[in-house]
Formats: sequence, structure tokens, C-alpha cells
Amino acid sequence: MNQKKQILIAGVILIVILGVVLGVDYLQRQNAAAQAPANMPPGSIPIYVDDTFVGSFIPDDLSQLPAVSFVDAEEGKTQDGWLLRDVLLLYLGEDNLQDQSQVTVSSSSREKGKTLSWAEVENQKNMVMFDLSGRGTLKLVSVIPGFDIRDSWIQDVDKIEITSP
Repeated sequence: MNQKKQILIAGVILIVILGVVLGVDYLQRQNAAAQAPANMPPGSIPIYVDDTFVGSFIPDDLSQLPAVSFVDAEEGKTQDGWLLRDVLLLYLGEDNLQDQSQVTVSSSSREKGKTLSWAEVENQKNMVMFDLSGRGTLKLVSVIPGFDIRDSWIQDVDKIEITSP
């Protein structure tokens, strides 16, 4: 087989792989959108309590909350945003949350999520917060040991689930 055929085959394989990756990403986003109520604005993040939809918000809605920030230890960059605690209290109220409640924040496009107890989220020293990414999506960041490095943060957040004991 000559070199031109090898390059052509390699190019076709790369295009097929790229197509598959983009197709899977599209299907995941469609699946996430199908699970959310139809009247949510584009880019909304739904909040579910014990599998029941209770509300949604878009990143612009967070401007009504107090802003917080911390400098991450890994790169020394300032993370600016809003406490997850404040977001949940805005939509749920404290009566719906107990120390043992589990809060899961996830990203379907990245197939990643983080579950924390309400006690961890409520503790303001943990700085469990949303930061606006450069793409305009929210990422969940924190200073909690084990969740204080960039690789563990949840980017492109598209769902919040709360389960009660």
C-alpha cells in the first residue's frame, strides 16, 4: 500500500471518529433536554428534589445573589461566583433541606457529577460555588479537600438533584 492510500485511510478514520464523538455528544444533550420541562428557557439548569422538578435558572439569574470568590491553590487564580447554598435556598427554602440531604450537581455533556451533603454545601467556608466559565456555562468549584483541584470540578453544569434521607 502506498503512502497516499495510507494517508487517505487515516483521514477517513479520523473523520469517522470525529463524527461518532460529535454524534454521541449531540445525543447526550438531546437526552438531557428531553428530561427537562418544555417551558424552560435555553441554557436553564433544572433543579429536582426527590425526582420532582421544582424549578430552574439560567446563569444570568444568579446576578441577584451575593458574589463570592476564592483563590484556588492549584493555579492561584481567583474563582468568582455564587454559592450553591444561596442558589438552592433561593429556589427551595431551608425547610426542604436537611444536613443529610444529598446534593448532586452534574454535567451530561462531560458525564461527570459531584454529590455533597447539604451540610457541606451549607458550610460557607467550603466555598461550594458556581463560577462562570469562559464559554458562559457554570462550573461547580470548591475548596473542600479532594474537590479543590481543577480536574475534579464540574464544568458545563446542566442539572441539580437533591435527595432527602
